[in-house]
Amino acid sequence: MRIHLTNVFVDDQDKALRFYTEVLGFVRKHDVPLGEDRWLTVVSPEDPHGTELLLEPSGHPAVRPYKTALVQDGIPAASFAVDDVRAEFDRLRRLGVRFTQEPLETGTVTTAVLDDTCGNLIQLVHTT
Repeated sequence: MRIHLTNVFVDDQDKALRFYTEVLGFVRKHDVPLGEDRWLTVVSPEDPHGTELLLEPSGHPAVRPYKTALVQDGIPAASFAVDDVRAEFDRLRRLGVRFTQEPLETGTVTTAVLDDTCGNLIQLVHTT
């Protein structure tokens, strides 16, 4: 068994697609119209057949309080592995990304947390 698909709820799919592709570097995999919304997924360019991230619309009434509570408590909605958290932090900061946690080493793990501009906190992680 392996993870095929996971999601983040986004306030605006177009804005999310721009952020996740143009800033974070993912690539669009599926973009299928579904009424007012889309089945919109991105993947890592390093693993185009790997786990997909669904940029899911935040339309369900339970989503807004859920996302608000996570952000208020500083809890990331997703965690992405990177080769070097500090280098990725510097690259993304130069692109104007806002971080809620700068790189933090805790033993063999380094993390940083960013605001995805679509209502989520995203953790970057590197394990040595």
